[in-house]
Amino acid sequence: MQQFTHEDLDEDILTDLLEEINELYEASEQTLIELEIKPTDKELQRALFRSIHTIKGDLGLVNFTPMIPLLQHVEDLLDYLRKGQIEYTSNMSDLVLLSMDRVKIFVESCIQNGKAEYDAGLFNLLILQISKISPSNGAEHEKILSEAVLLLDPSLDVRAFINSESAENHRPPPSNLATTGIPKHLTEQKRGDILFFRELMKPIEKRSSYWLGRGDRIAKLAAYVNKVAGMPIDEDQLAVACYMHDFGMAFMPIEILHKNGRMTESEFNLMRSHVYKSARLLEHLDHWNEARKIVMQHHERMDGSGYPLGLKEVDICDGAKLLGILDTFNAITHTRAHTTQAVHPKKRAVIEINRIKEGQFCPKWLGMFNRAMAVLLTK
Repeated sequence: MQQFTHEDLDEDILTDLLEEINELYEASEQTLIELEIKPTDKELQRALFRSIHTIKGDLGLVNFTPMIPLLQHVEDLLDYLRKGQIEYTSNMSDLVLLSMDRVKIFVESCIQNGKAEYDAGLFNLLILQISKISPSNGAEHEKILSEAVLLLDPSLDVRAFINSESAENHRPPPSNLATTGIPKHLTEQKRGDILFFRELMKPIEKRSSYWLGRGDRIAKLAAYVNKVAGMPIDEDQLAVACYMHDFGMAFMPIEILHKNGRMTESEFNLMRSHVYKSARLLEHLDHWNEARKIVMQHHERMDGSGYPLGLKEVDICDGAKLLGILDTFNAITHTRAHTTQAVHPKKRAVIEINRIKEGQFCPKWLGMFNRAMAVLLTK
């Protein structure tokens, strides 16, 4: 590792620099999310190029030189993109995001400590890898970009992330409504019901260490996204659905729940039956009919490829459309037994959700989710 010590600069200049970099960083993250949906949008491509170009220029003004060659090569890549000479891909998105992460960490360290450590060898390898891309070798771009991402990707070693998430999940939250997904303004009967459902799910979540805390996580996020959307979904019904949607999973054989690798067709069909088991618990509680509907439909997909009934967009309720997105987001950000996928930090998971093929999620609710996460991730 090398150490960089910056010149003696006015504190106001450094503060302004960090503020602008943070603003451009956040704007670029949002642009990358939108590019996953509209990869050929020229204005988005130009906006991303301008952000990187401006950050590089700002670093040059204060002579934060170690980061400039990396940003120059990322800028060259985006110049090809905005000129239509190469195509936008998800690996390109990862490369830009991870490169900006390194730049931001470097700048913050310089400002806070007057110095920063960086890996010149890694940066040289990365620059060499990016420079292999040209308009004439399009067939090789994905391989080159993938290898560049592997050089930078901090999630290659996910153990620390898994351990920190696991520790967080094992800490019991304080027993008040502010730390849960339970709405604050409820009738006495509804409050009693939701508290009962939440308590009922606690031992069920303990049946598998992969589930700990998921009811609260999903319910809290659902309440926030619904609020961003203007509360079109009844918050009480949504909360109950979030807590109860996977109740039936507790009655699946533990060897299937903890199976490593792909399920057989019969195992998958058994797992799919959990929706009926979950919904049946609410069957005779008429005042939770809408929650039951959300539970029944949360694995349905816009193109009719979901289950259990193969419903299409027009027949799926808003609550189920939202819960389907959040259930998938939770699966991406928290490890599961039957998948070998790496656990993703939340920023990366938002991009991953937007990559999922068209027809799976409702565009309206995906947009609301993106808006909500853009706010949450900048706090």
